[in-house]
Amino acid sequence: MSNSEPEVKVIKMYAKREEIYPREARGWYANWRWVFVWLTQLVYYGLPWLRWNDRQAVLFDLAARKFYLFGIVLWPQDFIYLAVLLIICAYGLFLFTAVLGRVWCGFSCPQTVYTEIFMWIERKIEGDRSARMRLDKQPWNANKIARKGGKHAAWIAVSLWTGFTFVAYFTPVRTLMAQTLAAALGPWQLFWILFYGFATYGNAGWMREQVCKYMCPYARFQSSMFDKDTLIISYDAKRGEPRGARKKAEQAQTRLGDCIDCSLCVQVCPTGIDIRNGLQYECISCAACIDACDSVMDRVGLPRGLIRYSTENGLKNQMSRSQIWRRMLRPRVLIYSAVLTLIAVTFFGTLLTRTPLKLDVIRDRGALGREVEDGMIENVYRLQVMNTDEAPHRYRISVTGIDSIKLATATEVEVEATASRALPVRVRTAPGAGKPGSNKIQFEMQSLDDERVRVTEKAVFFVPRN
Repeated sequence: MSNSEPEVKVIKMYAKREEIYPREARGWYANWRWVFVWLTQLVYYGLPWLRWNDRQAVLFDLAARKFYLFGIVLWPQDFIYLAVLLIICAYGLFLFTAVLGRVWCGFSCPQTVYTEIFMWIERKIEGDRSARMRLDKQPWNANKIARKGGKHAAWIAVSLWTGFTFVAYFTPVRTLMAQTLAAALGPWQLFWILFYGFATYGNAGWMREQVCKYMCPYARFQSSMFDKDTLIISYDAKRGEPRGARKKAEQAQTRLGDCIDCSLCVQVCPTGIDIRNGLQYECISCAACIDACDSVMDRVGLPRGLIRYSTENGLKNQMSRSQIWRRMLRPRVLIYSAVLTLIAVTFFGTLLTRTPLKLDVIRDRGALGREVEDGMIENVYRLQVMNTDEAPHRYRISVTGIDSIKLATATEVEVEATASRALPVRVRTAPGAGKPGSNKIQFEMQSLDDERVRVTEKAVFFVPRN
């Protein structure tokens, strides 16, 4: 290239992934991470096997359009509950992020949980960090093939069981197990088991930190929910710098900070960042670096907390833990808490006290009001009755709104448990009752075995004009 030609620079928009070999972290926070791993997985894998009223306790039966949650049966008409539940989750995310940063990501996020499980399997089969690095550098031989093959076989087994459990929330688990053992799975069941299993295997086994760094939107917009009093993983640069290695006996004479530059905080990080460079969007607040640093501080005879949960204001003003927690009760946190509490109380109160009976009234538009025998005026309706209780009930139907209005069909109906029934009814009124045109009326259904179960629904009765 001549001196007159400009130099061409290639800028890569995506950096090639560098393999991360996280060291196992041991300590208080690591123990809590495993507590949440066990809790979340016991709930996820265990719920489909629980029984309630001779059925699966939690089942989303899409074919029958019924959603069972222990003693509650929801129908498509109850979609509003799902919308409110999503609002509660959103406000909960805002609240916990404003107070505790990305604590959800570090301890309970499915990506974190399954990555922790897969890394545990990896360590058991391939060894610790140094052993895995040596194994990857070795040429392929029988030992490497056996270890790599065993690891992936275990990953695939966990992934397929995870996919099976996911489908068990939509197909009764005992039926699904029998179909699986008989190799008689339906095409959609097989697809979702394999798809969900493949997603688990790929995300937790291969992509790992790439999901948190590039695919998860939470890392990108978390900064809008943070402020200077949000709890984050922090490195105390005032105490730690200048960093450098030294012997324990030389600690009192050296002018170095408390950080001995052992890099263990980097080695245990599942996303491969150096927390000493400050807050980074890749940090998932798993606190592995805190456990690693505290163990080093114990060995060199220095106080813990060089890396700790703190806030920007806490580090800047060297606040105590109690001072940091007192500043948590700031206006945005109080507002989030009040709104979340109000919505949650209303949601669960409404859900638990809702009437297990639904009534929809549809007037026959093909036949308006008509005159029948004895000059009576008749309108025809279709009542869609839904019994959401898990016991059959018998109901009495009545209609009000116009003088002398009454039902010309049966006034009682029985509906099976968690079933719906379409009921055609004829309503009549005496001649001269009601004004010509539309008249407002009201249907009422009352359970004969429980006076508290009663619903009303508005309708229109049409009187022909002469």
